[in-house]
Amino acid sequence: MKKSNAWLILVVAFTFSSLCAAQTQGDESENPRWFNVDSLNTGLGEVPEEANRVTPRETMRSFLDLTEQGEYEKAAHMLNLSELSAAEQREQGQELARQLAEVFKRGERISVDNLSGREDAVIEDPAGQNPRVGETRRNLELASLRADGQTYDIRLARYRVGDDEPVWLIMPISVSYIPVLYDQYGPSMLEQYIPERLQSSFGILRLWEWLAIPVFLLFVGMVGWGIHRLIGLMSNWLPFGAFRMFAEQIGMPTALIVMSLFTQMLLDYVVSFSAVATTTFRVLLIGILAWGAGTIALRFVDTLMLRMTRRLVGEIDDNKPKDERKLLTSLYALRRIIILITVTGMSVYILGQVQLFETMGLSILASASVLAVLVGVAGQAVLGNILASFQLSFAKPIRIGDLVIFEDQWCYVEGIFYTYIRLRTWDERRLIVPVTYFTSKPFQNLSVKSIKMYRYVELTLHLSADIGLIRDKFFEFAKEEDNVIEHHKLLCYVTAQTATAQTVTCYLMTSDPMAGWTAEMHVREKLMAFIRDNHPEWWPRDVVVISHQDVARGAKVKHSSEADNAEGKASE
Repeated sequence: MKKSNAWLILVVAFTFSSLCAAQTQGDESENPRWFNVDSLNTGLGEVPEEANRVTPRETMRSFLDLTEQGEYEKAAHMLNLSELSAAEQREQGQELARQLAEVFKRGERISVDNLSGREDAVIEDPAGQNPRVGETRRNLELASLRADGQTYDIRLARYRVGDDEPVWLIMPISVSYIPVLYDQYGPSMLEQYIPERLQSSFGILRLWEWLAIPVFLLFVGMVGWGIHRLIGLMSNWLPFGAFRMFAEQIGMPTALIVMSLFTQMLLDYVVSFSAVATTTFRVLLIGILAWGAGTIALRFVDTLMLRMTRRLVGEIDDNKPKDERKLLTSLYALRRIIILITVTGMSVYILGQVQLFETMGLSILASASVLAVLVGVAGQAVLGNILASFQLSFAKPIRIGDLVIFEDQWCYVEGIFYTYIRLRTWDERRLIVPVTYFTSKPFQNLSVKSIKMYRYVELTLHLSADIGLIRDKFFEFAKEEDNVIEHHKLLCYVTAQTATAQTVTCYLMTSDPMAGWTAEMHVREKLMAFIRDNHPEWWPRDVVVISHQDVARGAKVKHSSEADNAEGKASE
């Protein structure tokens, strides 16, 4: 407790004194290349030969090399301890250097090669994309770390004492943050029991980490397996139905979420690995967490859609109320939104964690813009289909279950997905149509307002057919059909005529298009059967001319012809 209070007092003293010192230095010197100071680390003694502090790169290389060798007293020369007295500098300098080294190992690994190798840290940009190219700097950021919900920057600055050569040191305000960051990123309680010989580095990790990480992953995997088995057993207790199906589908994503949270807890309170391993773990954990949460949300929406399909929509047709089909269409849109948000959020977080653009330089921005153009051109069809599917889902010119006539085919809309629409034809075939192709073609939506539909029966009959009798029979047969509605709208008229026949058209209102087609067939069959059985003479007949004589001239012509024939015979 006393130790914590002492560190708290030290942090407060560092903060206020550094602010005052920064203001004083700003007043004393407007030199953009360095900060002029009266003295530097007088309590540490002579600067060792191993401490190269001419450039930011050499300062951090020297610090990391010395702390790796355990030479913390020498590494303290890379810290600006001017806010401490001479006695405190010698006493606390090496401890602060050790703590900062541990913070760099676990919090954020410093890439020395990315630091400036020039004395003036001038901004260099061979690509010419940075508007600040050629600008001299006297301080720059090494790392930005979060602890207790606050962000703390570790910065290097260039200092000059009198006529001495300027040197690069970690700024006093950043030195004051070291105890706070060490409490967050320092060794865990478990590391206190690790032998010293296993603390040495081997590659990018320490020896004990190469042994501990597989055991760590195995332990976390066993926890996840246990959660998965537990959810499987619990799902067997549920009655058959949508809830049981939902429980059976979320076993794996729930196990992954629990594994992610459990691993995060272990990293925070039990064990802390090096920065490379910790950053990798955290990026993977947030990806697994986002994927698990998104999968559970998708499974929930899928269960609702399946339940609605079975209970409300059934075979996906337009017999059900419009609101139910509209809700199912909205659920399809919600499913795509969940996928889009999950993928986008996870991608943004991962890019932010790995700090891609900061580590690879501003020149990547130009490459990224070129890449974005290439991806946009290459994926234009896919992106166009995705945007068109969202437009269909929200504008709803078609809904799940609507009956449409697309390219002269009667189809039910079975699903609206990211890049395609699935249509079910009347003969149970499935048409997979790209969304942009579907929206670019005219189509008839027979369910957009009402599923009622006029149907008509055409009969071609002889001119002698009794239209009144046919009309009465049509009314009788139509009223016998259950799917024929609004009987007051039944109509029967002669709509066309030729020299030998007439066309009789009978109109009937039906409850829906497919039922109307069936009713039309039934009425036509009954009318044809009535005419065939009772008035076969009403069928149209072709007139065959068996003589080229003008029959319109009657008997005189006939007698004249007979007389002519008699005269011919007499003359013979």
